[in-house]
Amino acid sequence: MPVLDREEFIEQAYFFRAFRERLADGVPSQDILQRVGEELLSTTKLPMAVGFLATESRVTGLMAPAMRHLGHYFTPFQAHVVAQAEADLSRFPMEQALVILEREVEYKAKGASLAGLFIFQFESLSRNRLGYAKGLAAMADDPMYDEDWRDYIATLQTRLGDVDFADLIFVRSAFFVNERRKLNPDFIPKYPPLFGEKEGKIARANRGRDPLYLFSALQRQLGYPEVPRPRRPDGLEDRIIQLEQRIAQLESRLKSVESDGNPTIDVGDVLVKPEDTAGIPSGWAAKRLGP
Repeated sequence: MPVLDREEFIEQAYFFRAFRERLADGVPSQDILQRVGEELLSTTKLPMAVGFLATESRVTGLMAPAMRHLGHYFTPFQAHVVAQAEADLSRFPMEQALVILEREVEYKAKGASLAGLFIFQFESLSRNRLGYAKGLAAMADDPMYDEDWRDYIATLQTRLGDVDFADLIFVRSAFFVNERRKLNPDFIPKYPPLFGEKEGKIARANRGRDPLYLFSALQRQLGYPEVPRPRRPDGLEDRIIQLEQRIAQLESRLKSVESDGNPTIDVGDVLVKPEDTAGIPSGWAAKRLGP
């Protein structure tokens, strides 16, 4: 798969943003796919890709399988993120997935560094629990990575959990090589460095700490794109929703009482008289048998 042109990334960012905003407005995804293609730049390949997504989603109701069929246009990482949002019983909302994809292609359109792209994709997997095995395999197939990066991503599948993530970055950085050459001028690294000197310094400073601190420092210091945080449940919002539901129930009951179709209730008709409590009430047979 070749690397897409910058205008393709710009249109993809618009597509993911428009899709997310219209989903939030309650528009069905099939309707969005059918209409948004007309808004995209016709000189790009995205309108044709969106048209294919619209056709396939009407049959299956899913986008991820169609994105995999378009492997020459959408990356495996994009298809993986959408598939995780569409999975049964998934707690990963589609809105969150679309924000991740939007920020990723915006970063690519600005001229992403491979180190920054790797950090963004890896943090997206870890922060949203999207699965390391399939997620890393999808990352490695991104056409922007060269063979050295693919080999590095493949080794992460066997070393994650055994080696601190900050060390995995530090030992593949230019800073690590420079430090070793201060002690041994003839030092030659076994593998080519993939991260710069600044990434190496930040990684060494975060050894033994939560990787989220490392991600945050890289974003602050080097301008790496920020991965959207999962939305926290809002207790106040839940209580407001419950109050609205109760008010709606009360309004429904009031309407049923005040409706013109209900006859006026006479309390005297349902009161029990003392003389009617012993034996058969007087006039009972006449009331039952009368016209």
